[in-house]
Amino acid sequence: MKQQDFLVEIGTEELPPKALKELGLAFRNSIRKGLEANRLEFGRIEWFATPRRIAVLVNQLDLQAPDQAREILGPPESVAFNDDGSPARPAQAFARKNNLSLDQLQLAETARGKRLVHRWVAPGISASEALPGLVAETLETLPIPKRMRWGALRDEFVRPVHWILMLLGEQVLTSRIMGIDSGKQSRGHRFHHPAPLPVVRPSDYAGTLQTPGKVIADFDQRRTIIRTQVEAKAREIGCRAIIDDGLLDEVTALVEWPVALAGQFDERFLQVPAEALISSMKSHQKYFHVVDDDGKLQPHFIFVANLDSKDPRQIIEGNQKVIRPRLADAAFFYQTDLKQSLESRRERLKDVIFEQQLGSLWDKSLRVAELARSIASQIGCDPWLAERAALLAKCDLVSEMVFEFDELQGTAGYYYARHDGEDMAVATAIKEQYLPRYAGDQLPASPCGNALALAERLDTLVGIFGINQPPSGSRDPYALRRAALGVIRIIKENSYSSLDLNRLIHAAAQAYGDKLGNAGVEADVSNFIFDRYRALYQEAGVATNTVMAVQKVVQGNTQWEHNPYDISLRVAAVEHFRHLPEAEALAAANKRVQNILAKAQAEDSATEVKAELLQLEQERNLYLALQQMETEIPQLCAQQSYTQALQTLAQLRPAIDAFFDHVMVMDQDPALRQNRIKLLGLLNQLFLRIADVSQLQNVVSE
Repeated sequence: MKQQDFLVEIGTEELPPKALKELGLAFRNSIRKGLEANRLEFGRIEWFATPRRIAVLVNQLDLQAPDQAREILGPPESVAFNDDGSPARPAQAFARKNNLSLDQLQLAETARGKRLVHRWVAPGISASEALPGLVAETLETLPIPKRMRWGALRDEFVRPVHWILMLLGEQVLTSRIMGIDSGKQSRGHRFHHPAPLPVVRPSDYAGTLQTPGKVIADFDQRRTIIRTQVEAKAREIGCRAIIDDGLLDEVTALVEWPVALAGQFDERFLQVPAEALISSMKSHQKYFHVVDDDGKLQPHFIFVANLDSKDPRQIIEGNQKVIRPRLADAAFFYQTDLKQSLESRRERLKDVIFEQQLGSLWDKSLRVAELARSIASQIGCDPWLAERAALLAKCDLVSEMVFEFDELQGTAGYYYARHDGEDMAVATAIKEQYLPRYAGDQLPASPCGNALALAERLDTLVGIFGINQPPSGSRDPYALRRAALGVIRIIKENSYSSLDLNRLIHAAAQAYGDKLGNAGVEADVSNFIFDRYRALYQEAGVATNTVMAVQKVVQGNTQWEHNPYDISLRVAAVEHFRHLPEAEALAAANKRVQNILAKAQAEDSATEVKAELLQLEQERNLYLALQQMETEIPQLCAQQSYTQALQTLAQLRPAIDAFFDHVMVMDQDPALRQNRIKLLGLLNQLFLRIADVSQLQNVVSE
């Protein structure tokens, strides 16, 4: 099969930097799917993305898809022909429907019996024929939230398209896409090489753009270059660069020819909280900040220019001039805020609406303070400090600093609380109240921080569910899913075994008084949090069936259902159990036991196993083993030693196997049958003290 490389490049005006990486990857993935759909085989597929282009290079693409044997099934032989062998009406209708003559049909054995069929060979499509349409279709389906038009064209794209390059080997694939005739010319750097840049063959693409084009087309290569340059520049000035991955991606999407340079700012600005300075540099200017060996912010920054200047000093001075007023604003806001204490701002919270039906942030702070105090008393934290932190937690939302830098909420409150002489535990809790902010984020490190974070989330969950505004589909304006996951993680990872979520939810609901119209709010919030376990553990790489095995047992049990710490121990135990050599057989045995019990439920009237009715050695052995474990397993469960409990139960495998090999459970004698069913019920109940391991059947070896 003949092969050639294929290259497509879409040249545009500057693409949105935060979306560039996703756009480039989506372009590659869509091209790949299109090729696979057309059965065009290929080797490696590469993607490129710069501020002015996205491109895909397909290596060793087959020039022709293979022919494909096709068939259409018609009616069965029994109805396709008359008694005299002539085609019956179903056969004639089948031929007409598919524009076929009767001579093109044949009888053949199929998976559905002997039927009338039409078989033919469909020629494979050529790459040169398929690719232009595939590219056009791909551009129409890329994930672009907001498309735009330009000129008099009806075409829409994320930015106006200025050129399209399509090469199959050295052959130009001519087509008109987005109002542009495709060709073989790319463009180099806007300033270093603005002239058209012909590409002879696809494999030359990256090299031609780099020299003479002064464009590093490969996103990952450019990202690596930027990281290396930034780290080297930081070492030159005796510092260490802090490189945030999100900022690195954004800067990579802003430049085609990266050149890292270092600037500096007045040391007096270091009196402002470092987070405010970093926010100014990072969010507004896309600068990387630097620290000393102790992690202390230094009066320098590193930025990445998009050209190789003959006089970089001018670029550095220009950036220093730009950042100076930004930092001056941060300093002004900070100094202005310090003139008022956090506590003096509380009155202003009465004018800030939390939710129209639920009142103001003042109202919320009172509810959260009451709940935080209760939680603190249960987790070993000073209740007064937790209450104080809750009352002050939202005060920085009405500060000048947070009004300008909303990402500093909590952080600003921490600094202001420190300045006001508040207890360190109070200041720290204010800073930690929003943790965890996303999946995998750190939790609050202090007990008061955990109490406040829990109370804040539970108040929001109960309030929003209480006015019947739960999340729907992808819509979750109050981030309730994230709040629920945060609640579970805080309790689970801090081993807060004393906290009962149902009681906390009830306390949060009571604090709202008569504001909640949903009478079932407590059950709704409880179920919503319970439903989050599967997603949480899936994120951690735990098998879904492991979580289901635990959920099936704890759901509806008021003692177990809402103790995230207890559930985490059960999940860990089942995850360990499923890798034991006995697990597969025991999972199958438990499934078999449950099926027997379900069928025999109506006739199972015996209250306990009667030893005198155990006739066979195998059922007596199982009974003796279960009697011993009837004492041992409850003790282990009471100590939450679920892993050891399941390991102990795993020792039952030989006795269970022997029982099912030699004992007829559904004996004709009602007394024997009921006794054996009761024996299996005893076995089932021991396992169900921990989890329903029957859920693991056929997946234990994964």
